[in-house]
Amino acid sequence: MSLERTWWRNAWRVLRHPVQVFSALAPGDEEGVDEDAAAARQEPVLLIVILAGIAGVLATPTAGTLLDSSDFDALLIAVWAFVGGLFYGFAVYMLGGLALWLGARGMGGEGEWRLARHLLAYSAVPVALSLLIVLPVRLAAFGGDSFRTGGSDADGGETAIDAVNLGFAAWSLVLLLLGLRLVYGFTWGRSVATLGIVALVVAAMIALPSSL
Repeated sequence: MSLERTWWRNAWRVLRHPVQVFSALAPGDEEGVDEDAAAARQEPVLLIVILAGIAGVLATPTAGTLLDSSDFDALLIAVWAFVGGLFYGFAVYMLGGLALWLGARGMGGEGEWRLARHLLAYSAVPVALSLLIVLPVRLAAFGGDSFRTGGSDADGGETAIDAVNLGFAAWSLVLLLLGLRLVYGFTWGRSVATLGIVALVVAAMIALPSSL
């Protein structure tokens, strides 16, 4: 099986066999092999980032109010979600990957920024999957009210959807912890500490523009 097909397959295998996938992601002794594997991951990583980004913007409070404006219809919501998801997914992938790389380096981990970005992307597969599960259920149950204030989802439906989205996000967080342990050879404690550093770096990224 080609490397490209292997890493496409790993995009789904990470949900059931994360240990094998993250172990394969860990850098080896042969630099050329690592470069080939990184190149083979580019397309599946791109798809994961796009899907997770769309899932992210659709989970925001803003998405639930789009149809309050007469300027929006179903087509425009789809365009908004896609374009917004591209920007959001790319920003989280690049800046989140940078924060993860800095956190891993701070705990003694080795590897390039690209490795941290790919670890983040494969850890985000549950969030990407949530788009394919939550959105169809949301539309089937509530239709356009999903994007309107005070719709049929107001009596507990919106809360239930938010809880499901949080469940997928928690799943991704667990995968990220496991990935840190396997890719960088960290203990569980160092993996948690790495996420603490990541949180500080992200907080600094958010706070810096407002202080200028």
